Amino acid sequence: MEPMTDIYKENGIAPEIRMSTDNQTQNTFEELLEQAFEQKNNLEEGNIVKGTVVKINKDFVVVDIGSKSEGEIPIAQFTGPNGEIRVQVGATIDVYLNDLENDQGVIDLSKEKADKMRVWDDISDACDQEAIIEGTISQRVKGGLSVTIAGGVKAFLPGSQVDLRPIRNLEKLIGETHKFKIIKFNKKRGNIVLSRRALLEQERNEMKEHTLGNLQEGSIIEGIVKNITEYGAFVDLGGIDGLLHITDMSWGRIGHPSEVLKVGDKINVKVLKYNEETERVSLGLKQTQPDPWQDAISRYPIGLKVTGKVVSVTDYGAFVELQQGIEGLIHVSEMSWTKRVKHPSKVLEVGDEVECVILDVDTTAQRISLGLKQLEPHPWEAFVDKYQPGNTIKGKIRSITDYGVFIGIDDNIDGMVHKSDLSWTQRINHPSELFRKGEEVEAVILNIDHEEEKVSLGIKQLYEDPWERIPMNYPLGQVREVKVIKVTDFGAFVELEPGIEGLIHVSELSNERIDNPKSVVNEGDVIKAEIITLDPQERKIGLSIKSLNGDEEPGEMTEYGKAAAKKSTEKATLGDLVRDKIGRLADAADKDPVD
Repeated sequence: MEPMTDIYKENGIAPEIRMSTDNQTQNTFEELLEQAFEQKNNLEEGNIVKGTVVKINKDFVVVDIGSKSEGEIPIAQFTGPNGEIRVQVGATIDVYLNDLENDQGVIDLSKEKADKMRVWDDISDACDQEAIIEGTISQRVKGGLSVTIAGGVKAFLPGSQVDLRPIRNLEKLIGETHKFKIIKFNKKRGNIVLSRRALLEQERNEMKEHTLGNLQEGSIIEGIVKNITEYGAFVDLGGIDGLLHITDMSWGRIGHPSEVLKVGDKINVKVLKYNEETERVSLGLKQTQPDPWQDAISRYPIGLKVTGKVVSVTDYGAFVELQQGIEGLIHVSEMSWTKRVKHPSKVLEVGDEVECVILDVDTTAQRISLGLKQLEPHPWEAFVDKYQPGNTIKGKIRSITDYGVFIGIDDNIDGMVHKSDLSWTQRINHPSELFRKGEEVEAVILNIDHEEEKVSLGIKQLYEDPWERIPMNYPLGQVREVKVIKVTDFGAFVELEPGIEGLIHVSELSNERIDNPKSVVNEGDVIKAEIITLDPQERKIGLSIKSLNGDEEPGEMTEYGKAAAKKSTEKATLGDLVRDKIGRLADAADKDPVD
């Protein structure tokens, strides 16, 4: 039997294995022998073996790989970014056998190739075991991102696998380190495809099961604002999203959800509604805080002066925020005692700090009525104490309308003169024919309406009514020289004196039938006519031309005149009848004088 040392020598492994001089067991000996033969067999190009660093010089690191064999590795494979050497003599390292004998007769080894092959083996094992690996996103590439994993190996992360939702700006992720799952691996092609979404979905499903198990209506839970829209915000409750509507964000007024929240905020929300079938969750943020309307009546008693900020202006008023969640309305009618406010924006603007008075509180409808004019004394009360119907006032015309003029009296109290009270005698189509805005005039107070807070004025009442004297100045049967001022189809209007008009009916223009009054008289003509009717109440005077043509006795009236006179007499006062009787007696005396 050959000694064991001869066997070592034949196989070239004597330097690695020495006979034990002590009482080593047979098992230990066999294990060492097996390792020696295995190391001998691994010394083939393309394999990875373990070696010991035995020397470090300027250009190479010398490594003993066993079996009386040493190889060289370029020093650059052990040099750090700052030029430092990252290996020491005696260190055990993995090396790759490039060539058992190169041109210089030296074994060519590589540390980098060994490391890469080990990494690929580890990656392959991780892929087989569906293990999770860690990597850093290094750059943006077509279709996704490049990720650097263990050993500097590059892997591809498709854009669809980056997150649960599509991400528009992938560049913002560069430099971030995350965990990934290998979904595709090809060692020969060096192709590795990763997914972060798969891990996120798995985590989300686990969180979702936990969240759904504890989700109950009325419960308050923590969530993270995930997305903000115009109508609300989506909150991640842990594997499931809930909708926080804008109306449930605050007790106060909100123009846009971004005024209250931003993406990434951690908030406590209340579960308002949960549908197990559709897994839809409605959330409330304001419900986690006390309702400010609960004690609004005690905090805002009627008559209290408060200060708030104008948050909205509409056609009918302005909304004022008294505190977060409580707003009051100043109606346009409560802005001024006397001014006719055409639009609230003429008085208030959004953002104004305004003082006002509490007029009414309705907690059921969540409404508060506010007043602005109540901060000042009521001018109407001062006015009615100072004036009464019959008083004469003086003021400037503030406005002119189709139906009259408005005159300023005291403390912004206006009175209106209807166009029918402008003149006793003039026909007025529009008040602007007589007056202009800003003109100072006098007027008489005709009526004071306390309920409507309106004052009726009259200008013509400053002067005597000419119709009080007209029955005396224009007795029936009197012949007058008059001027034609207007001709119509039914007759001609004539002026007896400025402002006093009368009508010559078409039947009183001539004894003959007249189809067109203009064939007899025209505007501007000065003619003589007899007064045949006079009605003070209707303010009408009837005249006749044909009674002067000689076919009838002077002073006698036609049937039309007699009928009109009878109607006038029926409406006349006792004084009018007496005056008429005296006039008739005087006429009779003139016709039949006493001898």
